Amino acid sequence: MTIKPDPSLVLPDELGRLHFVGIGGSGMSGIARMFHDRGFAVTGSDRSDSPTVRTLRDRGIPVAIGHDAAHVGDADTLVVTGALWLDNPEYQEALRRGLPVLHRSQALAWLVRGERLVAVAGAHGKSTSTGMLVTALRALDRDPSFVNGAVIQGAGTSAAWGDGELFVVEADESDGSFLLYDVGVALVTNIDTDHLDHYGSAAAIDDAFLSFAAATRELVVLSADDAGTRALRDRLVRIDGAPRILTFGESDDADVRLTGIGDEGPIAYSLVAGGESASGLLAIPGRHNALNAAGVVAVLLGLGAPLAGAVAALDGFAGTQRRFESHGEAAGVRLYDDYAHHPTEVAAALQTARSVVGGHRVIAVHQPHLYSRTQAMATEFAAVYERLADRTVVLDVYGAREDPIPGVTGALVSSAFTDAARVDYRPDWREAAARVAEIARPGDIVMTLSCGDVYRILPQIREAILTARPGYSEDAAVAPAPERPR
Repeated sequence: MTIKPDPSLVLPDELGRLHFVGIGGSGMSGIARMFHDRGFAVTGSDRSDSPTVRTLRDRGIPVAIGHDAAHVGDADTLVVTGALWLDNPEYQEALRRGLPVLHRSQALAWLVRGERLVAVAGAHGKSTSTGMLVTALRALDRDPSFVNGAVIQGAGTSAAWGDGELFVVEADESDGSFLLYDVGVALVTNIDTDHLDHYGSAAAIDDAFLSFAAATRELVVLSADDAGTRALRDRLVRIDGAPRILTFGESDDADVRLTGIGDEGPIAYSLVAGGESASGLLAIPGRHNALNAAGVVAVLLGLGAPLAGAVAALDGFAGTQRRFESHGEAAGVRLYDDYAHHPTEVAAALQTARSVVGGHRVIAVHQPHLYSRTQAMATEFAAVYERLADRTVVLDVYGAREDPIPGVTGALVSSAFTDAARVDYRPDWREAAARVAEIARPGDIVMTLSCGDVYRILPQIREAILTARPGYSEDAAVAPAPERPR
């Protein structure tokens, strides 16, 4: 079992010296930096070295590699990620000493006490929407503090202190931790059936989002297109003292209505709100990003920004790491990585690839994430890949926080394809990279998809492609590995 946040825990008034176990994850590293920048003594440990770990060390945060009880040192408080197992020696040492142990979400809740909090929640699109909102607020001279689950390209970081009154966070629903925050303004992008390992049922997921929205003090922004958020709105309006609600989307009844989407390459779109209209052009591809932009604009309108100014403030958004992120080329084959790990997200990522690939092909490399999700959704994954990718190479399951389930492997996904000629199950990464190199041709897009560690296969794919085409001249390099997600 892995470590879950304890919602009954009363946060201590003082934290003292902080030790972060699993500090190399993008979320954990951002929170650790925020505490460090406020003068807290911070140390950390992680299972392996990484660019993120080296960046933390450069900022003066000591990080040990590997997990050992001695790494706790003279810490007063331990901060943990949900990716850790209960037998982690540093966690067990903290329990032995009687130290307070905070889940990362609880550490963030402590950090944002007294702040005017804007929380971005939802099954899909949280990190991108958070990045969009931070980028727009900066362009509008509101300079928010923020903690995101991914690096915001224009900011060059996933977390930073700002001089403005707002604090923007990506609020994670996967383990219920989004219910820990005292939220002023909430954006809910959508609701989907996922994380059943924590919630147990779709009804419990819906109830959690209702609790999150009902506790918001000022404004809740909801998608008018998504069935889950429409149901949430219907329940929310029946609660006495519920916050103000704004909706966004393509639906005719949306308060901020999205129209005129051009979905080839960078996305052009128009918004209508309060009798006004404005048009924008995003620097990133993907039709779903126009919907993300509409949600962010609705938040900005709720915060008092004019429509035209809010739309213009999004023009400079350059994306977030691990969201249709380019890793250069290899012998003319374009390499991308995406965090998509649910069929809905995979469909959006593949549709984005199709919008920019032109007359070439999209080759997907799928790493199933979680045994429970793979068992429940293998057929859905196969249907999406078969519909939107030209070829798919399936790896084995990235178990993350779960113990293996007998019989659950990547073969569940590959065997669910109706056309076996369009899929290959290759649990060995070198064999998978070689198969991709065999399939791919110049102009094609090869895209890895998962919130696991699948991006680490990209150097092997690049090497295999170049080995297969030794005479091809190309200078592009694969970008450095991004922060490891937690």
